Amino acid sequence: MSDEKIDLPQGTLDLLILKAVSLGPMHGWAISERIRDVSRATLQIPQGSLYPALHRLERRGWISAEWGASDNNRRAKYYQLTRSGRSQLQTEADAWRSLTTAVSLVLDMG
Repeated sequence: MSDEKIDLPQGTLDLLILKAVSLGPMHGWAISERIRDVSRATLQIPQGSLYPALHRLERRGWISAEWGASDNNRRAKYYQLTRSGRSQLQTEADAWRSLTTAVSLVLDMG
């Protein structure tokens, strides 16, 4: 993989986080690692972007948080999707698919 940095379009980070936590409760580091692993290290979310996004999603009611112990027995905040967040994930995923389909059509025009 290239070391070139990819800038995510506005709102994409929220979609990625919502999808990650839809799989079950995760703490911030696990969320960023999951996104990195699944994207084959193409998407690497810096903590300076991740935690403000998590707080924003929590304020909007799309995720909730609870303190617990991490795998290495440290105190960590675990985030999980709310019912409202599940609906938002579906809405954003549908919008993303429509956008990428439209962009692909334009890129593939002859």
